[in-house]
Formats: sequence, C-alpha cells, structure tokens
Amino acid sequence: MGIYPFFRKLLFYLEPEKAHELTLSLMRLVGAFPPLYEVLRRRFFVASKPVQAFGLTFGNPVGLAAGYDKDGLCWRGLACLGFGHVEIGTVTPLAQKGNPKPRIFRLEGDRALINRMGFPGRGAEFVARQLHLPRPVGLILGVNLGKNKDTPLEEAAGDYVNLLRRFASLGDYLAINVSSPNTPGLRRLQARTELEQLLSRLAQERRELLSNLNSQKPIPLLVKLAPDLSSVELDDALGAILDSGMDGVIATNTTLWREGFSSPLRRETGGLSGAPLFRLSLETVQRITQRTQGHLPILGVGGIENAVEAQAMLDAGAVLVQVYTGLIYQGPGLVRQILSGLRE
Repeated sequence: MGIYPFFRKLLFYLEPEKAHELTLSLMRLVGAFPPLYEVLRRRFFVASKPVQAFGLTFGNPVGLAAGYDKDGLCWRGLACLGFGHVEIGTVTPLAQKGNPKPRIFRLEGDRALINRMGFPGRGAEFVARQLHLPRPVGLILGVNLGKNKDTPLEEAAGDYVNLLRRFASLGDYLAINVSSPNTPGLRRLQARTELEQLLSRLAQERRELLSNLNSQKPIPLLVKLAPDLSSVELDDALGAILDSGMDGVIATNTTLWREGFSSPLRRETGGLSGAPLFRLSLETVQRITQRTQGHLPILGVGGIENAVEAQAMLDAGAVLVQVYTGLIYQGPGLVRQILSGLRE
C-alpha cells in the first residue's frame, strides 16, 4: 500500500463527506492537467486482457462503482488509476439536496461505510455537460440513473425515460438504479409487476431512440439490484429483466443487513458497503448465475478489497467487477493490485 495508510489517517481526521469532497477535487485537477494524469497513469496502469460484455469492449474487468463521482466531476482523473470503466451517478432528472447531514459514517474496524445520501446531485443537465469533455483513451463510461425523491412512485418511469433520452448518446451503458435504500419506496420497483412496467417502457424507448437516430450503436441497459432480496423476490426481478430484454444486471447495491458488527455506528440508518457486504454480494451473483444458467451478464460489486475476492466474483459468474469502499480503505493502488493478482 506504500504511503497510503499515512494519508488515509489524515483523511480520516476529516468528516467522511468532507474527505470525499477533497478527493473529488484532487482527482478533478488530475483530469484537467494532462502531464500529471500521464505520470499517475504510468504508475497505476497494468496490462490486462480485454473483456467483452454487453456489446462493449472493456480494457480490463475492474471498474469504479456508482456513488463515488455522482455529478461527473472527476471521472477523467479517476481513469488514471487503471479502471477499465467508471460508472458515474446516481443522476436524477432535477437537482436535489439529498438527505440531511451527516449522512456518511465510517465503521473503521469493519472496513465499511454506511451512507444515507439520498441521491444528492446537480441534476441531469449539469452531468450531461461534464460528459462532453474529452474522454481518456479506452475508458468505458457508465451512467447510473435514478428517480427524484419527490417523484411519486407511480410516475417514476417518466424520470427514467427522460434520463434514458438524455444520456443514451453520452454513456457507453446505462444502469437503472431501483435498489438504493435511501430514496423512500424506491426498492418497491424491484417487485415483478412494477419492474416489468418500468423496464418495458425503457425497452420501447430504446427501440424508438435507435430507430430515430438510425444508429447501430447499442445502448446497453443494466439493472442494479439489492442484496437483500429473498429467493422469490430475486426470481421475480430476474424474470422481469429477462422478459424485457435488458442487457445485464449489477449485483449488488448496499445492504440494510447489520448483524455481527462491533461499531456503535452500525445503528445508523442507510445502506452498508465495504468488506461485510462481500459475502452477500457474492451469494447474489451465484444465485443469479444459477437461476439464469449464465445467460444474463453480471457485473459483480460489493466489498471487493483484493484479487482473491475479485476472482471469486468472476468464478461465481460475473463478467466484470466494481470497487468503491475498498478504494477508500485500501488506497489508489487497489485496481493495480487486483489486476496484478488476477490469474489469466
């Protein structure tokens, strides 16, 4: 890990959200200053076999999960850390403040975070402007989409359709987030009837977009699911995803599970991420692979901190993996370490 533990100690003196804002500013500077970007890229780059997934070619199997760069401020700088793809967002149609602060909590002894952010962000138009900036060579860019808090659940499809229209030509793939625990009622969209209605509208809108643009460019749509679904709930969600012709699934979002933690902060409400989530996410990937017989591509995310865990996700059926909380605890060399450790 080099000198990162020293810098992590300094960062952890700051309130979690302040520390995150500082790292965003630093990475935004890296993306805007090509000489610095190139120095760091050479430091962290590891050659890897490309991965074909969702009709796209990824330079390597490791990406950055949504939530880190919500407004698309620093994705160009983050690319220098060796990611094969970066997923920005969650983006909502209109700007919103999110939930009251404090809303991020470190469970340091468990190498975990609890967040109840509630999709804070500057809205779709601001993010879209950030995506017009020059893109690092070879980087795949995903955009994670969510509804505004004030949009009634029965009107949520309108938010997702509007976001699909806005970002279809800007992102390489789009992720439909129906599984955050921090927007009231959102997880109800994972139920069979609600999810079928939402995804069928998105599938129809995608067909019309491709027809109107007379484009052969694919618009891969992935659905992000929670790790807390029962077997019946997961089967229902997968049925809706398959029937609507979605291109893949992201497994998983954060969890509401709280057993076995020592930190008093475990009582904070919100979604838990980090090391304790790994087992739940891995089991979900295994369940999806078994239920779909490997026919639905999976992007595995949740608690990955090293190459052994990344390989376990791939062995369980994932075609790609993502990290987020592990990056905070393990440092900017995490992607390099994972790629170096993955067996061919």
